Amino acid sequence: MTTDNFTPNADTLYLVPLGGAEQYGVNFNLYGLNDQWLIVDCGIGFADHSLPLVDITLPDPQFAEARKDKIVGLIVTHAHEDHLGAVPRLWERLGKPHVYCTRFTAELLKTKNAEMGITHMHIHVVAAGASVDLDPFGVDFIHVAHSTPDSAALRIRTALGNVLHSGDWHLDPAPAFGDVTAHEQLQAYGDEGILAYVGDSTNAGISSVRNSEKTVEAGIAEQFREIEGRIAVTIMASNVGRLHSIAQAAKTVGRSCVLIGRSLHRMLSVAKQCGYMLDINNFITQEEAYARGPSKVVLVLTGSQGETNAALSRIARGEMKGVRLSKGDTVIFSARVIPGNEVEINQVVNNLLSAQVKVINPDTSRHIIYASGHPYRDEIKEMFGWVRPHIVIPVHGERAQLEDHANVAREMGVKHVVVPHNGSVIKLAPGNPEIITTVPTGTLAVEPSRVVSTTHKGLQQRRKLQFTGAMHVSLVLNRRGQLAADPHVTSVGIVDPNALGEDSFDSDMAIEVEDILADMREKELQDPTAVAEILTSALRGTVQKSFGFKPKITVHVMYTKV
Repeated sequence: MTTDNFTPNADTLYLVPLGGAEQYGVNFNLYGLNDQWLIVDCGIGFADHSLPLVDITLPDPQFAEARKDKIVGLIVTHAHEDHLGAVPRLWERLGKPHVYCTRFTAELLKTKNAEMGITHMHIHVVAAGASVDLDPFGVDFIHVAHSTPDSAALRIRTALGNVLHSGDWHLDPAPAFGDVTAHEQLQAYGDEGILAYVGDSTNAGISSVRNSEKTVEAGIAEQFREIEGRIAVTIMASNVGRLHSIAQAAKTVGRSCVLIGRSLHRMLSVAKQCGYMLDINNFITQEEAYARGPSKVVLVLTGSQGETNAALSRIARGEMKGVRLSKGDTVIFSARVIPGNEVEINQVVNNLLSAQVKVINPDTSRHIIYASGHPYRDEIKEMFGWVRPHIVIPVHGERAQLEDHANVAREMGVKHVVVPHNGSVIKLAPGNPEIITTVPTGTLAVEPSRVVSTTHKGLQQRRKLQFTGAMHVSLVLNRRGQLAADPHVTSVGIVDPNALGEDSFDSDMAIEVEDILADMREKELQDPTAVAEILTSALRGTVQKSFGFKPKITVHVMYTKV
């Protein structure tokens, strides 16, 4: 573990965003006072093509892990994966803190824990409007509208001032679940005084496009009416509000819904357990769908971000047993593209189009089939008008969104604006806010059977193999450094061994190895490290001269006893 060399001052309030600043996902924030620490959110992110075999990433918790005995609690603002998903994987490393969240979030977390074999996590359900005392912090939960039920903003009360941590929110006038954002409570807290607002930056650069989820439901129903064949709709699995809208729209046009993807089934089960979506009765099984015919069914799929192993990607590749999309079918993307996922999504779309499947997204539809769960510029201005913060710290977005959010704050006359990096240690009080230092941070990669740092040498080498291929050389030398057998060369990802003109590449390289060995001094030949280094350098140069790139080369040298 890397030491951060940060020693907090007594009677100083700090914010340390360790994830979610300058990126989407992996939201992970720490508040510190008197060397006691409160964690807010612990989420996952989506991996891109630079991390082979990796679908999701986690925040690197080393800063918090080094202080695990001083963590007073972990609060999760809502049930989206980018705020919740890393909790089961990092909870033990964080010292097994008590977890505080609203009911829907708690029930989903319990389900995820059960799948991972975690049975002893202390989860406290806190209702919107209620408070918890986590000395030296008091935390008030505030209901906000979002695309998943029971979402909460937090007022974090301290002796040095109150912080409003917004979580994800928007001002939907007719949300799918629950009430509108509790603006009267926010105004009251503003009257009492808000030292700092730490808030969602996702749409800060976009003027108001305040579509309600009810508007989306109507737009999706209109889109369904224009389609005669099989319909598949892909969404973020955790967008329970959109799942409700799709089911209602399908019911309106006389279709039933089939859920494809374990995470969607989990979300529906938890929603019903918490009293949501009980009025929806048009979900059927895949087997039942066959009897009804394609014009009577809507498939709801995971995979809106092009995730390799999600349902839509597998169907588009023709790899999902029992589910096919073909000519005459339509796939609707009712989700925004998270920056960084464009390549993966385009690959899925191209696969669908190759199968003559029609693809509709929010930009190509004549109807409103998507609404963001995050505040636009005008909504953020309303929030600032209610709470009137002394300090604004933008989080939850890439650098462009953070800067847009900062500009909104400045336009509204906010006195202090601090734009953080991941790992920034921000002093909030006393005195003027400032970034006083930076501590180590980063992300972890979740592989099929292990979790490693995204800087892990294995990942770096695997990434190189993606682009340049590999060559493996095996040598058997006697103690004088002479070949005791013919060298063996195997290349991967460099040539086509079945192609005319390339079929002799490995044997040609074996001859090249013999020539290089012949030019080496006897002392070098008796040193396996020197043999490997000289061969690696020379062979890389040979391949680069022929193909324009340098492959990964490994040389294994063995010596006989005579």
